[in-house]
Amino acid sequence: MQSLTREQYKTLALSSLGGVLEFYDFIIFVYFTSVIGTLFFSPEMPDWLRQLQTYGLFAVGYFCRPLGGIIMAHFGDIKGRKKVFIFSIFLMTIPTFAIGFMPTYSAIGIWAPILLLVCRMMQGAAIGGEAPGAWVFVAEHVNPRHVGFACASLTAGLTGGIFIGAIITTFINSYFTQVEILSGVWRYPFIIGGVFGLIAFFLRQQLQETPVFKSIHKKLSKSEIPLKQVFKFHKSSVFISALISWVLAASIVTMILMTPSLLQKLFKVPAQISLQANIYATFFLTFGCLAFGFLADYFGRTKVFAIGCLGLIVTSILLYQQIDISYENILFFYSLNGFFVGVIGIIPSIAAMSFPPKVRFSGLSFSYNVTYAIFGGLTPIFVSLLIPYSFLAPAYYVAILGGLGFLVGSYLTLKK
Repeated sequence: MQSLTREQYKTLALSSLGGVLEFYDFIIFVYFTSVIGTLFFSPEMPDWLRQLQTYGLFAVGYFCRPLGGIIMAHFGDIKGRKKVFIFSIFLMTIPTFAIGFMPTYSAIGIWAPILLLVCRMMQGAAIGGEAPGAWVFVAEHVNPRHVGFACASLTAGLTGGIFIGAIITTFINSYFTQVEILSGVWRYPFIIGGVFGLIAFFLRQQLQETPVFKSIHKKLSKSEIPLKQVFKFHKSSVFISALISWVLAASIVTMILMTPSLLQKLFKVPAQISLQANIYATFFLTFGCLAFGFLADYFGRTKVFAIGCLGLIVTSILLYQQIDISYENILFFYSLNGFFVGVIGIIPSIAAMSFPPKVRFSGLSFSYNVTYAIFGGLTPIFVSLLIPYSFLAPAYYVAILGGLGFLVGSYLTLKK
């Protein structure tokens, strides 16, 4: 197989770096949810209501993804991938900086949560355009034989943002007291994210428009609405892309974002051990994305995806079962699960290549963002409702979605 060119490696590196920083900006909010709830809502509010409203702000970021994604994808299909790719990271950087310097409830009262809500809406809109735009951008810059690894590299960058967020959160909680964090240390991760976001914004200026878009740009009809064409001619691609995006959303939200706190609450795993294990899992998730992307280009995207989903099923259940007995080997089992969660790295290439170039951005963005908004935003609530029936419910939920991924991957493999 012919290797990537130097220019293609540069494109992958700059695109992935931007993805790291942008996803870090979006996800750091999750790690400081309790602090934000304390500082941005009335101290007279009951704890359960404060927690609920804070999670509501988290969910708003997800629910704004489709709108931002659809709008940016529309212009990405008409005006070009690069312009939207640069704009998305700028749109993420501004509210991240703003949160870092924002006055709290004690200073401006009810305006504090309102301003925070606006910033989360902007972040959600930005990430809605960033992920699909980045996948389309790198997929169209490489030879079709390398699309699996290219998209997986970008996904590894996105998960790398979660990894950096976990490390910084662990560092802050280890070296600062809760009083110091509440007094202002909590602002540092947001300010750092804003600074790096600006750096990524300027670095992306060096990127070139995709060869695929250049070749079709003059042939595009200005009267056609890309999303309308998607619904008219590519319903099956939307359906398939939505199903596998559900697997992605369930795996990331449940196993990577929710599991650390669930291990503490359900199995009494000490917070320090839980967070450390999460760092290991996120590292192996990033490595898993690259590994599955590499294998996908050699053995076929859909075939490797189906097999990887089987590993996701087994390791998700195994992790929770073993911790229910003892958390002695938590690092091993969580890392193993993190690696197989990395099968999600193949999903963007499957979805992106199921749409033709002239509507690729809109088709992928709609399928991915609407699914992620619904199942990403509601997964914490859904899983919480299942837990009273079984402490293993989070693992069972991911296993069921892993089974769905196996069926879709097998179907697409046989269809070829």
